[in-house]
Amino acid sequence: MYTSNEAGVLNNYATEPEMYYAVYPSPEQQRNYALLGAIATLLVTSLMLTALAVS
Repeated sequence: MYTSNEAGVLNNYATEPEMYYAVYPSPEQQRNYALLGAIATLLVTSLMLTALAVS
């Protein structure tokens, strides 16, 4: 979308996306997030311990 003034100068505007409200995650999604967080924590911890053991 654009507009122009009397001199013919264009003013370009970005199109704005439609707004929507976020939906609170379901209990199943919350459980999945907790599981992914636990797996990520175990991965980072094992990498740090491996780096410590090698050095």
